[in-house]
Amino acid sequence: MNLVGVIDERVGGAVDAWLAWVPKWEPAGYRARSRICRRCTGSPVLIASGIPEGTPHQVTHALVSRIQRIVDRLVDEYTAEHLPMLHAELGGADLWRVGGYDPAAGLDPEYDGLDPDPEPTEASQPFLFTMAGLAAEVQPEPPLPRPPLSAEEKEQLRREINLADLRAADVGNEVCFSLMAHRPRIEAAIDRFVEPQVRAVLDELSRHLEPPM
Repeated sequence: MNLVGVIDERVGGAVDAWLAWVPKWEPAGYRARSRICRRCTGSPVLIASGIPEGTPHQVTHALVSRIQRIVDRLVDEYTAEHLPMLHAELGGADLWRVGGYDPAAGLDPEYDGLDPDPEPTEASQPFLFTMAGLAAEVQPEPPLPRPPLSAEEKEQLRREINLADLRAADVGNEVCFSLMAHRPRIEAAIDRFVEPQVRAVLDELSRHLEPPM
């Protein structure tokens, strides 16, 4: 199967998985955030998907994360097959690095990349602990310095990094083109499962804000 066929198959599977998750989403599981999500902000996936502006962030984030995983996986596969120096360097870095506690490891796509700690509501009632605080406390020993690369190895590594970047751009474009074919399904799911819940929340807030008669 060529690259476009592989991308179409994986994007279709990611959208299917997102469509299976969307009916389970509830506003109670969504909280406003003061921090900007670096994964979603400016992502071309949002434009390609046709997700309406104002859709709750967790709903959009769940789709963006699933699509981004496709891009990352295809670039990793290309690197392993065609870029031996970069592949060895990345694998060596993982082996050389001593891992600590990562509270975000292994999260489902709808939580992938999000801050695992909730936003504090009252400064007078601080949390007993936070996941970020635990991660800071469980720090590994500093890694040993890695063996230096020769000038030739550095030059080859730069060339392969450039090729990996070009591959990521090509794959990202193809993924967005593939995603556009699923716009009707994505928009229909938001209209059916998300918008009614958002309107219900807004209506409830409006009733509480109405002045007494």
